[in-house]
Amino acid sequence: MLFRTNSKNEQDELQSENIPRHIAIIMDGNGRWAKKRALPRVAGHREGMKAIEKVVKRASNLGVEALTLYAFSTENWKRPKSEVEFIMKLPSQFLDTYLPGLKENNVRITTMGDFESLPEFTKSAVSKAIDDTSQNNGMVLNLALNYGSRKELVDAVKGISQSVLDGDLDIESINEEKIEGHLYTTELPDPDLLVRTSGEQRLSNYLLWQLAYAEFYFTDKLWPEFNAEALDEAIMEYQHRKRRFGGL
Repeated sequence: MLFRTNSKNEQDELQSENIPRHIAIIMDGNGRWAKKRALPRVAGHREGMKAIEKVVKRASNLGVEALTLYAFSTENWKRPKSEVEFIMKLPSQFLDTYLPGLKENNVRITTMGDFESLPEFTKSAVSKAIDDTSQNNGMVLNLALNYGSRKELVDAVKGISQSVLDGDLDIESINEEKIEGHLYTTELPDPDLLVRTSGEQRLSNYLLWQLAYAEFYFTDKLWPEFNAEALDEAIMEYQHRKRRFGGL
């Protein structure tokens, strides 16, 4: 089966049997989008919410199993206080507007990161969305909020160490499977495709373990410019790659 893409080239078609199971996205460039238009940075974040809605809808329609969005990193607290406060309100604003559509599209919302350190109004909005979509069995929309991969790995090491101290786990039995069982993404497949917008080409402390064999796709588009057509282009590039996982 072939999916007609949103590309201007009508010959472009996506192979339904080769859609990434899990796509991870670093949504970069909101501030630069706003600066180019002589707007405050928060205007870029607001426009970025519209891009999220377009990408989530297209990914769900294509049959992607999981979409993980890097919404706020543990390093983002270093930004100006006013910008951080605005970003913390975005989940509530996004969900107030788009939650009915997400429920209609059978999307299930999850989150990962240091959730308890988020402001109460952020936690409340996200918790409600998680509860309201908990019975959905379609695509998982996983929001990385206050997330940092190094902290995730530290937490995994602590969890495994505690199991050893408690006598529930032998050191010799620690393997990749045991480590993966202590990661925030334990219920999700590893990402097949990483997308980063705005031209930057680094991981920024994002899913360092899980992206070991992902295909990387970098685009100069700023996140507010990213849409269904841009997602199709990323997946098309993914489908042209040869994934060998260390083999021939």
